[in-house]
Amino acid sequence: MLRYDHAAAVVGREVERARAGAATTQRVERVPLAAAAGRVLAEAVVADRDQPPFARATRDGFACRAADLQAGGLRVVGQLRAGEAWTLGAIRPGEAAEIMTGAAVPAGADCVVMAEHVAAQGGAVGLGEAREIVPGENIVPAGAEARAGEVVVAAGQRMGVTEIAAAAACGGAELPVFARPRAAILATGDELVEVAETPLEYQIRNSNSYSLGEQVRAAGSEPEILPIVRDDRGATERAIREAGGCDLVLLTGGVSMGKFDFVEQALVALGADFFFTGARIQPGKPVVFGKLANTYFFGLPGNPVSTMVTFALFAGPLLRALGGESECRPRFGMAQLEEEVRVKAGLTRFLPARVESDVRGARVKQVAWQGSGDLAAAAKANGFLVVPETTERLATGQMVSVLEI
Repeated sequence: MLRYDHAAAVVGREVERARAGAATTQRVERVPLAAAAGRVLAEAVVADRDQPPFARATRDGFACRAADLQAGGLRVVGQLRAGEAWTLGAIRPGEAAEIMTGAAVPAGADCVVMAEHVAAQGGAVGLGEAREIVPGENIVPAGAEARAGEVVVAAGQRMGVTEIAAAAACGGAELPVFARPRAAILATGDELVEVAETPLEYQIRNSNSYSLGEQVRAAGSEPEILPIVRDDRGATERAIREAGGCDLVLLTGGVSMGKFDFVEQALVALGADFFFTGARIQPGKPVVFGKLANTYFFGLPGNPVSTMVTFALFAGPLLRALGGESECRPRFGMAQLEEEVRVKAGLTRFLPARVESDVRGARVKQVAWQGSGDLAAAAKANGFLVVPETTERLATGQMVSVLEI
């Protein structure tokens, strides 16, 4: 059984291998820019021209020569809006052009003085108060943001708001993206019934397949929710074998040491290579990771909060790597602890917590829970407070790590 950091390092090694493999084996498809949100870019977006393609004014004001402003009033020779071409020739000494934000600065001008900093009288303007204006002020030079041919969005990035905007600015009406990996989801257990069924008093509904399905989608992949697998070694072997056509197999339940926990036995019988069996974390201690032929698998604990945590820590990063994404680590943040937390040392703990943030920063408070089967508590949380393995007490006001789900 590995410490959390050692287990994370094992997954990290496979993440790097999966990323390298995805670049050569993962199918590429082209999608319209409007459909690219959440997809992973297979080829870099490059600037099709300098950005900006002209020296751009960043303020409403007057384009002129900085040295002329100290000499007195400047004659305004014209007005220029964004999207207009300047046709009146280069700005000469003693001249200024009224200019709007986003417009191309006329040749000859080396600064834009803000409108609120000038005094206008008749057809002339001058500085309204003593201030220094330097060449280049309120101007973005041509090509300052990107040169033609320069990478603007790198391959392997997931397309979000800013990436889509950047691609649009480069004329990326269609983008090459990696096909989404497929993750098979196999929930195991005689106690499980389907969501639409009415369970008997000793049964529970299958929530894991649906929570995992959403986590898989959030990782940019396609879930394939397969039928519940009963606690039978033969049935478990058959289900795993049938799921082998997917890029990743996620099994939930059946990975503990109980008499009717058959997942590891079935994997051994099928010739699986185990990278680790168990991690010193809570919840999620019995998690199993390995490879069967060319397909990765995770055996995730059956308790639903354990399933969520182990996916976020281990399976999610690997699934993103299988899809060609370059940023594949678990997502952690920092927040100030609102109330003291005490635990027993010996395990890295991930406790359901509520994170609230505003302009002053983020604050976190543990949500009271009854263990890793407590979905009601998980529904009140929006993250997991991390308590390191050697820590027994986190103090009020301390900055702590939070796992994002």
